[in-house]
Amino acid sequence: MTDPKGIQPLKASELSPVCDPASVAAVLKEKASAPGHLYGQRRGLDAIEFGAGIARPGFNVFILGSRGSGRRTAARDLAKTRAAATSPPDDWVYVHNFAKAWCPTAIRLPAGMATPLSQAISAMVTDLRHAIPALFESEEYHERRREIDEAAEEEQTDKMNLIRDKAQAESIGIIRTPMGFALTPLEDGEVVKPEVFNARPEADRKKVQNIIEALQEDLTATLQDMPAIEKHRREQVRSLNAEMAATVIDASIKAVRDQFEGIDAVASRLEDVRADLLDRVEVFITKPDGRNEMHAESAFPETSGPVDADPRLRRYLVNPIIANNGDAGRTAAPVVDEDHPTLSRLVGHVEHRSRMGALETDFLMIRPGALHRANGGFLIIDALRLLREPLAWNALKRTLRSGRIEITSLAEELSLVSTVSLEPRAIPLDLKVILIGDRMLYYLLAQFDPEFSELFKIEADFDDEIPWDAATTTEYARMVRAIMEEDDLMPLDADAMAAVLVEAAREAGDAERLTMRIGRLKDLLHEADHRTRSTKADVIDAATITRTVDERTRRADRLREKSHEMITRDIRLIDTGDAKVGQINGLSVLQVGDTAFGQPTRITARARMGAGKVIDIERETKLGGPIHSKGVLILSSYLAATYALNAPVSLWASLVFEQSYGGVEGDSASSAELYALLSALSGVPIRQSLAVTGSVNQLGEVQAIGGVNEKIEGFFDICAARGLTGDQGVLIPRANTVHLVLRKRVIDAVRDGKFHVYTVTNIDQGMELLTGMEAGIRSDEGMFTPHSINGLVEARLQAFADARRAFGDGDTNDSGEEDG
Repeated sequence: MTDPKGIQPLKASELSPVCDPASVAAVLKEKASAPGHLYGQRRGLDAIEFGAGIARPGFNVFILGSRGSGRRTAARDLAKTRAAATSPPDDWVYVHNFAKAWCPTAIRLPAGMATPLSQAISAMVTDLRHAIPALFESEEYHERRREIDEAAEEEQTDKMNLIRDKAQAESIGIIRTPMGFALTPLEDGEVVKPEVFNARPEADRKKVQNIIEALQEDLTATLQDMPAIEKHRREQVRSLNAEMAATVIDASIKAVRDQFEGIDAVASRLEDVRADLLDRVEVFITKPDGRNEMHAESAFPETSGPVDADPRLRRYLVNPIIANNGDAGRTAAPVVDEDHPTLSRLVGHVEHRSRMGALETDFLMIRPGALHRANGGFLIIDALRLLREPLAWNALKRTLRSGRIEITSLAEELSLVSTVSLEPRAIPLDLKVILIGDRMLYYLLAQFDPEFSELFKIEADFDDEIPWDAATTTEYARMVRAIMEEDDLMPLDADAMAAVLVEAAREAGDAERLTMRIGRLKDLLHEADHRTRSTKADVIDAATITRTVDERTRRADRLREKSHEMITRDIRLIDTGDAKVGQINGLSVLQVGDTAFGQPTRITARARMGAGKVIDIERETKLGGPIHSKGVLILSSYLAATYALNAPVSLWASLVFEQSYGGVEGDSASSAELYALLSALSGVPIRQSLAVTGSVNQLGEVQAIGGVNEKIEGFFDICAARGLTGDQGVLIPRANTVHLVLRKRVIDAVRDGKFHVYTVTNIDQGMELLTGMEAGIRSDEGMFTPHSINGLVEARLQAFADARRAFGDGDTNDSGEEDG
C-alpha cells in the first residue's frame, strides 16, 4: 500500500534545466568560432559528402529532416566546398542547323569558350555586314557584273533576232501582246488586218497559216531557252558574288578560327558557316524584303542595329546555353539552388515572339533551365515545391534516367499543341541532385514511387535535436556565436548565452536535449539583437532573451487568451477546487502554426449495469481519432482484467470530453478517462484542483506523452487567473520528468508552494493523489483491501454482475436494459 502523503511533488529545481553561465563564458572569449550551422549533424553531413563524391548513376541525395534544421545551408555549403575543388565543366552552345532548321545543333566547348565564341561570331557577322556591301560597290564588281548581264542579254537578243529574221523572210511579223508573243502576216512591212487576210484566197491563207505554225514552234523553242539563259546568268552572278566575297569571308573566318585554334568543334562549325555564307552572299546586298540595296540612298540602314535584328543573319550566330565563365569568370563547378522548380525552369524552354499575328521562334530563343546551369556540378531543390509543379518531378526523373537534358514544354507534355516547333538536340547530363524535404515526404516517395529509390540512393537524415551534456554545451555555444557573427548580430553575455541554451531545450521539448531547428533559434537571436540595438546597449543580456521569448509568445497569444477567457468567465466549465465524482480535468495541447498552448478539458464518466461495454462518445459521434479510440479500448481492457475476475463485466459506462466540438485525437487523456471511470464506479470524488495527463497501458502503467510543458502551463494559467490556493497542481507521467522545461512563472509558484507538479508511474498512485484514499492491493485470498478505491470498484462491478444474473442470464442491451 502506498501512502498518498508519501508521493512528493517535484521541486522547483526539477522543473527546468539550469545552464551555468560559467560553462559558456570561455566560448565568448575565443578569438574565432567554427561554422555553427554544421554542428551536430555529422551523420547527415557524411551522407551528403559521400553522395557528392561517388561518381555513379543514381547516387543522388535526399536530405530529410525538419524545417529550420540547417539542411539547406549545410547542403549549399558542402556543395560549394566540393565544387570549389572541381574544375568547371564544358560549355554548350546551340547553333542553327543548316540542314534541319527545326533541330538546332548542340556543340560542346571547353569551359569558358561559349561566350567568347558567341561574341566572336557576332562581331564577324557584323564586320561582314559592313565589308561585303562595300566590296560590291567597287568598279571591278560592277564591270564584271555588267559583262555577265550584257552577255546574257546579248544571247537572248541573238536568239530572238534569229527567229525574227526568219519570220520576216516569210513576211511574218512578231509582235508582243499582254499574253506574250504573237505571229502575224505582214504586207509592205505592215500588219495585215484580219478582214483583209480573210478576203484572200483560201490557198494563200492556208499557206500563211502553215508558215506561222512552223515559226510558232521555233518561237516557242526560243522562248523556252530564255529561263535557262537567265538561270545561267544568276549562277554566274552567284559565282561572281561568292568569288568577290570569298576573300573577305575567308579572312573573317580565319580570324575566328585562329582565336579558337585547336577546338575541332569550332573549326567544323566555321566550315559550315563559310559554305552557307558563300551560298547566300545576297543577304548582305539586299533588304529583308528582297530589294537590291546597292544603289539606294542609304545603302544598308540595318548595319547600325544589332546583328540579331536581321532574321536572315541570325542563323550564323551562337546561343551560349551553358557558359561557365560568367561575367567575372568561374573557376569551379556550378552550384544552383533552384527555388522555383517549374518544368520550364528545370529543363529549359523555347521562347516565342508574336510577329504579324503569328508566333515565331529560332535557336537563339532557346533558354537554359536549372539542369543546364548546374550541369557538371550540383542542383539543390526543395522536394515539396518540385512535386507541386505539374510534370516537373517526372521530367527530373526522366532526365536522370536518360542522362540527357531534353527541352520540352508543358503544352507538349500534355499534347495541347500540334504546331511545328523547335526540337533542340539533347545535351548530356552529369550532375548531382540534392533534394530537401521532411521525413514523411521521403518515406511516401520511397513507398509509392519505385523509381525514387533507384535515383536517390543516398539518405541524409538531419537530427532535430542533440543530447545536452558538458561537451555539447561548449559546441552549441560556439554554434550560437558563429550564427551571431555570420548575421552581424550584437554579442551575447554569458547569462544570455545560458538563457539561449535553456530556450533551445524548450524548443526541443526535452531538458536533456538541445534543438537543431536553427531557423527558430536564429529568429530569436535576430529579435533580441533588434531590441538590444533599440536600447543602445553593448551586449544582449539574459533579460532581453527572456523578454524576446515573452513577446514572441504574446504576439501569437490571442487564441490562448480567448480560450482561457472562456474558462475564467465560466462559459466553459472547468473546476479548480472542491471534489466531484466521475469528473476530472484532462490536459490537451492546441497547435496553431508554430504556436502551441495547453488548456484543461473537463472529462466525465457515468456507469451503470450493462453488458460490459464502455461507450466512447467521441468515437460514436466520429469526433475521436483512431489513437484516442485505441486509448479507450486499452482502459476498457485494463478494467476487465483487473476487477471482478470471477464474474462477467456487467457494466455500461460512457466517457466524454465536455464542451468539445472539434476532433479529439491522441491517447494522452486515457489515464484521465480511466480515473474518471474509477471514480464513477467507486463513488469516491476526485480533487478538481488537480489536472491529469498521461496515457495508460493494459497493465495500468502511466506512459509518457507529448506537449507536457504546454499542458502544465495551460492549467497553471487558469489557476493563477482564479487565484492560487496552494492545493492546485498537475499529475504527469514520471517518464516525462526529463521533458520539463517550464517557464519562470510556474517555477516560482512551485518554489513558493502555491502550485505542485506530481509524477506517477501507475494508475493506483494517480488515484491516491486524486482522491486521498489508498488504492488498495489484492490479498492472497484474492480480495482488494477493504474500503480502498480498488475494493469499492470491484464491489460495484460484482453488484452489477449479481443484478444482471437476476435479470436472467445477463440478457441486457448496451443501455443496461433488458432485451425484448
